[in-house]
Order: sequence, then structure tokens, then C-alpha cells
Amino acid sequence: MKNFIAALIISGIFFVSNLYAEQTTFTATTDKDGVQRVEVLGGGYFFKPNHIIVKVNVPVEMKVSKEGGMVPHNIVINAPEAGIDIRESLGTEPKVIKFTPKKVGKYPFICDKKLLFFESHKDKGMEGVLDVVD
Repeated sequence: MKNFIAALIISGIFFVSNLYAEQTTFTATTDKDGVQRVEVLGGGYFFKPNHIIVKVNVPVEMKVSKEGGMVPHNIVINAPEAGIDIRESLGTEPKVIKFTPKKVGKYPFICDKKLLFFESHKDKGMEGVLDVVD
């Protein structure tokens, strides 16, 4: 009986996680202080939004956090050629990451966590794109 209940809970977690797997796009606007702001929520193998559009050469403040729970998540954007080199652990308390994108392009962001013998969080759908435009 315990195994059956555990299986129901796990399948429910995957079902709810897949609800967030859809494409969600956010286009940042520049505030009066000249900064683009975006909030990113990570959770059960999703980022929301998972497609973020920002302008090149305009400062960005990205507020990142995760849903509650014990599963660790992070956000990684490895594009030093564009002035973006981020590796930040996600917690339930929001953190603000500041950067200024220097090059137009599409830069993937992922959660690179992986539990031994299981798919990585990226492989389970925890990925997105930072789209830097003119």
C-alpha cells in the first residue's frame, strides 16, 4: 500500500510539473531608471517564463526563485562572449542577478542539476532561452 501511495504522489508531481512545460514568453520593458526587469520561477522541471526577450546593451535585473520543496535547482547561462555568465542556486527567497547583455543572440539557460542514475533537470524540461535583441 505504501508503494502504491508513493507511486501516486510521484506521478502527480510529474503531471503538475508538465503543466508548466508549455512555452511562456516575457518581453522585458525598460523602466524609468533604465533597467529591464524580469522575474523567473523555477520548479518541478520548469522555468516560467522559459523564453525571455531583452534588449542588447541595456542593464537587466533578473529576480530568480524556486517553488518550495526539497529538490535543488539552479539557473545557468554560459555566454561570457555576450557579457552573460550566470550560475545561481535557486531558493524560495528571491535573488537578483544583474547583467548587461553585450551581444544580440539566443542564449540557452538551464538547470544543470542531476541525481545519480536519473535524467538531468535540463533533460526533464528545465530549460529556456534568453533572447537578446536590438
